[in-house]
Amino acid sequence: MQTEAVERDSSVENVPSNPEHCPACGYTGGEQWLQAPDRFHGRPALYQLLRCRECSLVWLKNPPSPEEMGYHYGPDYDRAIAGAGEDPKHWRGRRDTLLRYTSGGAVLDLGCSSGGFLTSLKSPSWKLYGIEMSDSVAKKAEAKCGAQIFVGDILAAPFAPASFDAITCFHVFEHLYQPREVLAKVAEWLKPGGVFYTMMPNIDSAGRRIFGSYWYALELPRHLYHFSPTSLRKMATSVGLEEVSLTTDREVFIEYSTRYMLDDAFQKLGVSRVPLAQAKPLSLLRKVVRKAFRLTALPILNGMASFAGDGESIHVVLRKSPNGVMGN
Repeated sequence: MQTEAVERDSSVENVPSNPEHCPACGYTGGEQWLQAPDRFHGRPALYQLLRCRECSLVWLKNPPSPEEMGYHYGPDYDRAIAGAGEDPKHWRGRRDTLLRYTSGGAVLDLGCSSGGFLTSLKSPSWKLYGIEMSDSVAKKAEAKCGAQIFVGDILAAPFAPASFDAITCFHVFEHLYQPREVLAKVAEWLKPGGVFYTMMPNIDSAGRRIFGSYWYALELPRHLYHFSPTSLRKMATSVGLEEVSLTTDREVFIEYSTRYMLDDAFQKLGVSRVPLAQAKPLSLLRKVVRKAFRLTALPILNGMASFAGDGESIHVVLRKSPNGVMGN
C-alpha cells in the first residue's frame, strides 16, 4: 500500500502551484503535479494533472468537454483496443474473480462495449445488463449475448435502487467525468450484499514512478482521473461501499512507455516518427523478436520493477453492506 504523501513530478517543479478544490473530497489542496502531451496521437498540446494532498486523487485540469472528447479517441484508438475485447481469453480471469464473490443474479457491466465480458457470463444463472455510449456498439452486445443495454451516460440510466447482485466496470472508471457520483449510483443500484468489481490503472505504481510522464497508462487527455489504492479506498468509503479485496497486478507497459521516450528523443533531434496511434502492424520478424523479448527479458524487468512500487493495475471488489446501510 502506498503512503498518502504527495509526490511532485520533476516535470512541473518550476510551475507555480495554485491549490484547487478536489472534485472527490472537496479539499482545497489540488496542486499541479505532472504535465504531458497526448503521446499516443503525437500531439504537442500539454495537459496538466493535479493531485489532492488530502485523498491523493489525481485529475486532469481543464479537461476537454464531452462534445470535444471524440477528437481525442478516434478510429486509431478504437482499433488499438478493439482486438483484446473480442478475445474470450481476455475475460476469463475477470469472470472467475467475479464468481468467487457471487454465483449469479442480475449483473450490470458499465461501459460494456460489444459485450465481451457479459458474453463470458452467459448462462441461466445470470440476467445480463449493460450501459454503453455508442448505439451501434450496444446493438452488437445485444446480438452477441442477449443483454439489455442502456445507451447513454451512466448517470442517466433509469435502473431502480437495489436492482443488481453485481456491477462491473473494467478500465472505464478513469474515463468518467464524475467518478464519485457514478460510484454513489453503483452503491444505490446494488442490492444489500451486492458486489462491485472494477479495474483501473494505478497512478502510484512502479511503472508510473519509473517512466513518469512517459507512462503509457496516463493516456492524456482520455483518462480524466487517476486513482491509487489510497484514493480509491477513500472514495469507496465515502459512498458506503466496503472493501472486500484490493490487489495490484504487474503490467509495466515497458514496450509502449519506452517507445514514447524514444519518440521524444528523436523529436528533440529533429526527427519525426509516426505516432503509436498510426503505427503499422509489425512484420513477422519483429513479431518474433517481440515474442522472444516477452518470454525472456520482460519477466526479469517486471520482477525488478517490484522494487519501485506496487503493480500498475488496481483490481478491487467492493460490497454494499448486507443491511443496506450506506454512507454519506
